[in-house]
Amino acid sequence: MCIRDSTNVDPAEIAKFSELAHRWWDQESEFRPLHQINPMRLGWIQSFVPLQGLRALDVGCGGGILADSMARQGAEVTGIDLSSKALRVAQLHAMEAGTPTINYREVSAEALAAESPAVFDVVTCMEMLEHVPDPASVVQACATLAKPGGWVFFSTINRNAMAFLQAIVGAEYVLGMLPRGTHEYAKMIRPSELARFCRDAGLDLCGSSGLGYNPLTRHYSLHDNTQVNYLIATRKPPAVA
Repeated sequence: MCIRDSTNVDPAEIAKFSELAHRWWDQESEFRPLHQINPMRLGWIQSFVPLQGLRALDVGCGGGILADSMARQGAEVTGIDLSSKALRVAQLHAMEAGTPTINYREVSAEALAAESPAVFDVVTCMEMLEHVPDPASVVQACATLAKPGGWVFFSTINRNAMAFLQAIVGAEYVLGMLPRGTHEYAKMIRPSELARFCRDAGLDLCGSSGLGYNPLTRHYSLHDNTQVNYLIATRKPPAVA
């Protein structure tokens, strides 16, 4: 089923990732960083909530790297995106790999929230908020989609001089880890801004972590410094009896 909500999407962003979609599962391609950080993202999520037997949603799933790994941890996973090409790649990979209990849909977070509120135990939205015109709208949709007591996880990039130098100049122009133009400085989000979006959406902040890259060892690691890439864990308050 295809339900598109065009009010909070940048067509240039969709086109950008659609053009690269066929390389999503090539671990030596532009998507190598996503493959490298995925075990850390998955482990960090499961440090808050084990996924076995839960219903999970991955917002902005792209080619399905995180969605697929959550399904392999025993979750019943839905991945959503607005790139038809990326979703076809995700579906094909799931078929070839025999990934259980996974489903992909071309639908926006806002449209799905209107259709199916409060149905997911876990909602993830990773490396996506910095690519939409109105990230607060996506945060609100994620909160709406979570069950009372459910967990909502975000990751994005800070907006400051260090983030500009590392995530744009370094990663895109010097090291060539990402295609030039992958990120726009103006769309990056400070942790204080994301925290405000979460509070406004009724989510309680439960934890955060920085994600760093060492160009000498070519390895990523989680740490306390949120100056560049960072993750936030939130929870929707349980229903009042």
